Amino acid sequence: MIGMIKNGTGYNDIYNYRNSKYFINTVREAKKWVNKTGKDLVIFAGACQSYYEALVSAGANFASSPARVLIDFLDPLVVAEKVATTEDYKYITINDIADELRDGTKGINGIGARGKRVTTLRNEE
Repeated sequence: MIGMIKNGTGYNDIYNYRNSKYFINTVREAKKWVNKTGKDLVIFAGACQSYYEALVSAGANFASSPARVLIDFLDPLVVAEKVATTEDYKYITINDIADELRDGTKGINGIGARGKRVTTLRNEE
């Protein structure tokens, strides 16, 4: 099922999207949890033809689909893998990932996130 309503006329009207309101509410709830617990969470939200601007405004680090295109089903996994395998002292932007995505920044974009791979320094004794 496509994300936009067939005869919708405005990209900035939440009522023209089938599921984005649920994604937006979920992102808001996740951000509440982050603020309450102090945990560092990276949020990827949306699906094909999602209301990208509202998802990022709600607090998603990465979201689909700024150009309202049908994204490749593997693209969110590419983003998640990059975040998970990047050292925790590095900040990842969409420019670090765009070449690995089918539609680049037309399919997925966002504000970026700190990597999640924990690095430890070993004392050589």
